[in-house]
Amino acid sequence: MPSERDASFTLTSLDEGRSLRLPNLRVTVTPPDRQAVTAPLGLAPLVLGKSPECDLVITDPKVSRVHCEVRLTEDGVLLRDMQSRNGTFIRDIRVVEAFLPPGVQATLGDSTIVVQPSGGAAVLPLSTRGTFGDAVGESLAMRALFARLERVAKTDETILLLGESGTGKEILAHSIHQESRRNQGPYVIVDCGAIPPSTIEAELFGTVPGAATGAVNRAGFFEAAHQGTIFIDEIGELPLEAQQKLLRVIEARTVRRLGSTQERAIDVRIVAATHRNLKAMVAEGKFRQDLYFRLSVLELSVPPLRERREDIPLLVERFLSSRHPPLNTSDLPPETIPMLTGYDWPGNVRELRNVIARLVVFPELLHEILDPLAGPAPEAGSGPPTEGEAAQVDPEDLKLGKLLELSLPEAREAVLAELERKYATAKLRKYDGNISRAAEAMGVSRQLLHRLLDRHGIKAKEGIPENPAPRRA
Repeated sequence: MPSERDASFTLTSLDEGRSLRLPNLRVTVTPPDRQAVTAPLGLAPLVLGKSPECDLVITDPKVSRVHCEVRLTEDGVLLRDMQSRNGTFIRDIRVVEAFLPPGVQATLGDSTIVVQPSGGAAVLPLSTRGTFGDAVGESLAMRALFARLERVAKTDETILLLGESGTGKEILAHSIHQESRRNQGPYVIVDCGAIPPSTIEAELFGTVPGAATGAVNRAGFFEAAHQGTIFIDEIGELPLEAQQKLLRVIEARTVRRLGSTQERAIDVRIVAATHRNLKAMVAEGKFRQDLYFRLSVLELSVPPLRERREDIPLLVERFLSSRHPPLNTSDLPPETIPMLTGYDWPGNVRELRNVIARLVVFPELLHEILDPLAGPAPEAGSGPPTEGEAAQVDPEDLKLGKLLELSLPEAREAVLAELERKYATAKLRKYDGNISRAAEAMGVSRQLLHRLLDRHGIKAKEGIPENPAPRRA
């Protein structure tokens, strides 16, 4: 290991694996306007770029929307380029992935980035278990998360789980309920992304006769979760008006059904989750700041699968053992695990589970299933075109002459971005801007489609034809 990597720049396991030494590091980015931005580097990586969804937002026109990430590992601080257009450099050498020595500057566009120690290290407890409820993981990141969950599950405090789609937030939420004193009470799931905005309040708070056409006397999700746990998934999709009413319920611990004047006391433990950057949504006025503070009493980040590749064999074993009849990794071709651990898994654990299901059914198609994973991985939610409706990329639209001036990775990024944009827009047009139907046809979740649309600046209304055909009665 190079001498420039010292203990102040690495994660270190202590006490025979029962605790973790976490150095106190800060990442500082200085853009062309010299207005430096900084953030602490912990167990969760920091994503840098122009997008407001990034952890460190850089105001540099030469920086990509999602440019690179900085991650603390057992071997040092790892700088990873995210297929940026203009590249990431260390000492004038373009890197895809490299360790960043202490105090050495990296370059993104016209901006510089440096990681430096900022005080003494912290010592974090690690779980002695490789499981938490139904969740599994033996990596340092997951054992540190499990240790925190073991402590917070025993409380009644509100929990906010953050992480990419497919990382297992719903499994962790259910495991929190199982490990809590409320485990004999109800466990109620609310998927904000799957409920139409027009009915979300009725679903959450209930109704009384006369509240709306056809309304009946019915309890909402909060009343149904009385003396138990309510899991509010994809809370970043909650409309602003409903956010205000949810805030009142959290503060008062009472709920009022739509159309009623009667307040009903509720005793619920709230666990919320989202793949969105709520801090960025607060800054953009899309999410209430006071609600964010109420939800983030205990805020925990769930690491994506690419940051805990050592857990992949364990997860594969779990998926195989749950089948009927049970299987194990010896039932798969011997080259399977190395191929799986070499992929970035933009769809995370959910994508891995689906791949294993295909391999079990069609083991003879190993390379047909896994070889495409070796190529450049698109962001979660892009998905392959289905039903033979892949959008055709017009070379004129991409200015082929300009493409020839780019490197192969840059040209590939430009072509893929155009394909994704046209494909998503075409699907939305086909389904009159209906996100749910378009996502189903694409074979992805609504949340992943939302991420794709956000990345390309596409609004759902762009999928509504100017002169839509009249619907049949």
